[in-house]
Amino acid sequence: MAIPADISDTTEEALAVQLDCLRQMTPQERIQRMCSWSGQIRRMAFAAIKRRHPDLTENEVRLKFIALTYGESLAEVIRQ
Repeated sequence: MAIPADISDTTEEALAVQLDCLRQMTPQERIQRMCSWSGQIRRMAFAAIKRRHPDLTENEVRLKFIALTYGESLAEVIRQ
């Protein structure tokens, strides 16, 4: 599986090892890994929002994340 060079710093060899490791996991292990990665990415996004907007409260950071991820219309519904 080739990944275009402009979107990844992963070599073909490293990608092959990663895919092999994923293929050896049970479905439960894959789901656990996916949830872990998803949580890590969410925490990184929240941290980035906080860095860019240090004046926001935790609730405002959550709303900003929702607006950026799912759209301003959903964030507005949640605000009300």
